[in-house]
Amino acid sequence: MTLELQGIGVSRGIAIGKAHILFHNQPDVREYLIPAFAIEEEIERFLDALTEAKKQLKAIRNQIPANAPTDVSAFIDTHLLMLNDSSLSKVPVDMIRSRHCNAEWALQLQRDALINVFNEMDDPYLRTRRDDVDHVVNRIHRILSDQDVADHEIPDGRLKGHIIIAEDLTPADTLLMQHQGIAAFVTEHGGATSHTTILARSLGIPAIVGVGSVRRYIQDNELLIVDGENGMLLAGTDEITEAEYRIRRITFDKHIASLSKYKSQPTKTRNGKTITLLANAELPEDISAISNIGAQGIGLYRTEFLYMNRSAPPEEEEQLAAYRDVVEGMNNQPVTIRTFDLGADKTVDGGRTSSQTATNPALGLRAIRLCLKFPAMFRTQLRAILRASAFGKIKIMFPMISSTQELVQAKHLLELCKQELDNEELEYDRHIQIGAMIEIPASAVCAEMFAKQVDFLSIGTNDLIQYTLAIDRIDDNVNYLYDPLHPAVLKLINMTLEAGKKYNIPVSMCGEMAGDPRYTRLLLAMGLEYFSMHPNALLVVKQIINETDLTLLPSNTLQIMDMTDTSDAQILLEQINSNKFIAS
Repeated sequence: MTLELQGIGVSRGIAIGKAHILFHNQPDVREYLIPAFAIEEEIERFLDALTEAKKQLKAIRNQIPANAPTDVSAFIDTHLLMLNDSSLSKVPVDMIRSRHCNAEWALQLQRDALINVFNEMDDPYLRTRRDDVDHVVNRIHRILSDQDVADHEIPDGRLKGHIIIAEDLTPADTLLMQHQGIAAFVTEHGGATSHTTILARSLGIPAIVGVGSVRRYIQDNELLIVDGENGMLLAGTDEITEAEYRIRRITFDKHIASLSKYKSQPTKTRNGKTITLLANAELPEDISAISNIGAQGIGLYRTEFLYMNRSAPPEEEEQLAAYRDVVEGMNNQPVTIRTFDLGADKTVDGGRTSSQTATNPALGLRAIRLCLKFPAMFRTQLRAILRASAFGKIKIMFPMISSTQELVQAKHLLELCKQELDNEELEYDRHIQIGAMIEIPASAVCAEMFAKQVDFLSIGTNDLIQYTLAIDRIDDNVNYLYDPLHPAVLKLINMTLEAGKKYNIPVSMCGEMAGDPRYTRLLLAMGLEYFSMHPNALLVVKQIINETDLTLLPSNTLQIMDMTDTSDAQILLEQINSNKFIAS
């Protein structure tokens, strides 16, 4: 008898393989007193565990082939840096000495303190980096308790072709298992926009999340079928069903392979509408992938990575080098650099203490608010971006703008930086374009006010949906409410697009919605002409655009903005995406 389990399909593709149930064995950490004469021995035990953790990570890194995604090595290097950081290498030692406690307990206390810092971050991407802390701490705990190395870290091929069944996965887990050749993964928790699921789409791993208690229903080594597009997990299937899905998998794989032909083609609908396809980037290593995929530039370059895992913000010359590398790597194609979007918890001037935390950081000091609160740090970044503009086409984008006053202040600081560079006789683009991100309801409602004062607008759908619907998109308890088709969300998007038309400025979209092929035609019908997305999604979206005739879409397409019934909206979306509306 076939068992069907439904979840959220977050990464397309069909996978057929045997189940490997992953259990993260969390050590039972308890405090016990260490006698004074044994304190140094306990510290030595802890330091030995740190050394072994580094040894394990280096061994994993040495197993990575040269052609593996750069993210794999990057995450291991990040964890090695964390092991060398005083927050994990020194603070627990001080705790062992001062509290006379065991190494496991000292490490756990420091882990909790670090996790609290990440939990208070309002930016969902940065908040997910708490997984890295857990990953590193758990590794040390396993060594302290003499546990074996986790299965997915042993490069012996045991996971190749398997479908991973887990409570949840960190981005680090996902990268390691992709290197091991897993076929797919299914988790009990997670949402459509978590860092792990975004990474799964980037790596092309079929994935389903939010399948509650899946480990209770699936047996190890049981044959499974994963339908990543429809969020369906099948077990106990008959031969006919398996054969059907094997054919579907072959068809899907051929379709993905066929997309390469679109790399060199212009992006234009069948009825002649030209569309601009841009890519999102957050690390310098992303540039080669963006260039290879045929993107027409970078619509969102995140700069937060420059500020992470360090005690002081980056200096101007370091930032200049990073931005210059990006713009020169894009061969004179436009690069839109977003000024740093950091949260309320980040120390930016040495004057703020860890006790100065926000009651509700998601509504607190972040993004442009933080920039204006600490203008010296902001001006350092603006100067670096301006100087980099002498080497290629750069645009500046301010995040989380909510009032014209913020925009005026940001532009004023930019002008001061220009004056400084003029006085220093340093080159920059004197006509550099300025844009504002529309990612909170207030800015969408007032989009016309902003459109008068900037050269372009960019819709950040991840935050716009989150703030509009008052849900935390990485909270398993409420992320089912995350709905891009909610009429309020669609109307706010439409308001922004209309503002761009009225004042004749381009409006782009750089959130996950822009790279989701389910919404491509709807967004085209609404008038979106500039899409920016993860490079992995670009060719899929490009195919849909190039094979669509907007004049053939259902006449009631835009009525979706007024549909309050979710099922009605989904039915209309299916009609919009029906093949009968693709020009032959």
